[in-house]
Amino acid sequence: MKKSLFGYGGTTKAIAKSGGWDIYDDKFEQISRDEFGNTLLPVSEFDGLKSELEITSPGIAPSHELAKKARNLISEYDYFADITPFCVWISGTNGKTTTTKMIQHLLKNYGSVMGGNVGVALANLDKNAKIWVLETSSFTMYYTKTAKPDIYVLLPITPDHLSWHGDFSEYEKAKLKPLGQMSENSVAILPKIYAKMPTLAHVIAYENEDDLAKFCGVKIDEIAFKTPFLMDALLALSVQKILLDRCDVAGLNGFVIEPNKLEEFSDKMGRVWVNDTKATNIDATIQAIKRYFDKPLHLILGGDDKGVDLSPVFGALSGINVRIYTIGSNAKKLFDMSKSFGYECVQCDFLEVAVSEISKVLKQGEIALLSPACASLDQFKSYAERGDKFKEFVRNLENICNLS
Repeated sequence: MKKSLFGYGGTTKAIAKSGGWDIYDDKFEQISRDEFGNTLLPVSEFDGLKSELEITSPGIAPSHELAKKARNLISEYDYFADITPFCVWISGTNGKTTTTKMIQHLLKNYGSVMGGNVGVALANLDKNAKIWVLETSSFTMYYTKTAKPDIYVLLPITPDHLSWHGDFSEYEKAKLKPLGQMSENSVAILPKIYAKMPTLAHVIAYENEDDLAKFCGVKIDEIAFKTPFLMDALLALSVQKILLDRCDVAGLNGFVIEPNKLEEFSDKMGRVWVNDTKATNIDATIQAIKRYFDKPLHLILGGDDKGVDLSPVFGALSGINVRIYTIGSNAKKLFDMSKSFGYECVQCDFLEVAVSEISKVLKQGEIALLSPACASLDQFKSYAERGDKFKEFVRNLENICNLS
């Protein structure tokens, strides 16, 4: 059987360990072999008529020539569907990583393992685990044909990855796709707007945190997390309620939020800076704005906007005392948008310049917030590097203060 892998990233490298694959990637310029005996080939070498199975890296867009030529294309989820244990999929636009990790925090003592978009490929997960907790991207679901979750946790959907999907309707369709594949014994936790979508699954619909708290039978003020993490926490408790008929609020309160998400720290002068570099879409930034709505705000925006219209971010700033600092490849566009909405703005182009400009005017009781609403790859290797640099630039300000 001639079988093919598209892309040579984490997902496909994990599968490639089994050997016997032809692997196609844009970075391969000539035919060679890897340590597992797989053949590495340029994209131009792929012949869809000769391949009987293709598994794609989620990063390969439908517009890519490999995807267009493929005749038997599936996702890694499909490839492992027959041996997958009970599984929980988590998706949505903002908060899915935190929700996934909170669910794993609550279920790890019951035999669960965590993978998918959080960094562990399905090929590397324990096949003997009782539960797979999988953060699931719209890219993966677009290519998935047969695999389905036993519990599907869907956070709110807002525009993101439009350059990959083409438009919001296609992005939304990918997020909702699992509903049509689920069985009568499965459960879907959905925003109320999608409650009537065709599915055999039992639907638990929510409009806000109060709905989820009511389902779980818990009091919101007992939960240690604030917006936007409160919804993530309640969704995790909802999964525990479904599986175990209990909600361990005390146990969940011991969960530690990962770095780069609303990570607060102070400089030498006691001024508050917030590293929210993981806010790579408009919904994440809007949630951050809601958290600090009652304080004067110095907001850093910009990067690769992935084709998304960022005007909802400016709408969310209505009534807030805010000054905007724009960085990245869309800095000029965001500067012009800021002016059109009537907000004071400084076009900085680079993050270090933005930090310097904020430091000149930042006062006690105000918030300096990096929540870009954009991806980082226009100027950084990753969102994490952007966050590290942000903190480094603030530390350098402290050194300047010490010298003066």
